[in-house]
Amino acid sequence: MTNYAKHRFQTLLTPLGRVTLFAALATALFLAPPNVHAQSGAPIGPQEVLEAVVGIDTRIPGTARTAGTLGTQREGSGVVISDDGLVLTIGYLILEAIEIDITLVDGRRIPASFVAYDHESGFGLVRAASDLGLEPARLGTSGNMGVSTQVLIANRLGPGSAQGVFVVDRREFVGTWEYLLDSAIFTSPPNPNFSGAGLFDGDGKLIGIGSLFVGNAAFFQRSVAGNMFVPIDELKPILDEMVDQGRRAAAPRPWLGIRTSELRDRLFVDGVSNDSPATRAGIRAGDLIVAVDGAPVGSMAGYFRAVWRDRAAGDTVTVRVLTPEGALRDIEIESMDRNNWLRLDPSL
Repeated sequence: MTNYAKHRFQTLLTPLGRVTLFAALATALFLAPPNVHAQSGAPIGPQEVLEAVVGIDTRIPGTARTAGTLGTQREGSGVVISDDGLVLTIGYLILEAIEIDITLVDGRRIPASFVAYDHESGFGLVRAASDLGLEPARLGTSGNMGVSTQVLIANRLGPGSAQGVFVVDRREFVGTWEYLLDSAIFTSPPNPNFSGAGLFDGDGKLIGIGSLFVGNAAFFQRSVAGNMFVPIDELKPILDEMVDQGRRAAAPRPWLGIRTSELRDRLFVDGVSNDSPATRAGIRAGDLIVAVDGAPVGSMAGYFRAVWRDRAAGDTVTVRVLTPEGALRDIEIESMDRNNWLRLDPSL
């Protein structure tokens, strides 16, 4: 990161800096002449762009695989991206849902249906059952969002709650749930209503969807808190496939069901998912993963890439573990498609 970028961000951390940043973004996005268009081509103003952000409320049965970790009542945001009511959100809000509502700023609730979920990116899609009466947001280019870029977070609370922030890092993000993004967007200051929130550039275009609060959005003299956004460029190649097929068309990655953590170049098994390939193969919490197919691994990213390399769901992976008792074991795990493990069909 350049010294200039560090100076810009450190200015943001002061109370005056936050006020200055928000004022600048408000001027650019709310007071500047409209220069954005919906996908239909009809001109719309910046206020209408932010009104494309809606609430997502879901109900999940207690028998769902994700009920224990993500809850049975979930709420967050989503962004309308088409004239026919297609809404982009973060996938964990809608996983295994039996009831989905889109909530508008005026309080109206519109029933919606599940359209798609993509585990690799984390995106989810739902569709409104009736006309939302909102202009869709236009998709931008997240690859242009470098460190120190000023952007805007908008969530279900309405345009008045939009928050000006900085992009403070672009880097790899690794999730313990067998998830990896090559170039996630990290912003700060943090927004507490991040789930499914829209991240917009200075032209009012959608460049990311909110996923997480993180304590290490950036690193200076100390870690700085913020949010992680999934870049919109991850969606573009798979959007049509998700709409048509409910998922991306490429063969799904192998999924093992192992939750891991990384400490000092060591990879620990924190737990295994019920009825997962790892459980059936005998992987246990407390095991230390040392190799995949005989090749050493010492990081979650390296481990995931080794499992995924030249494989699809259903293929066998050989994982070497050091057990708490001190035994080295080579364990063959028959992987599976995570979507087949999830209870995406409420009738199951």
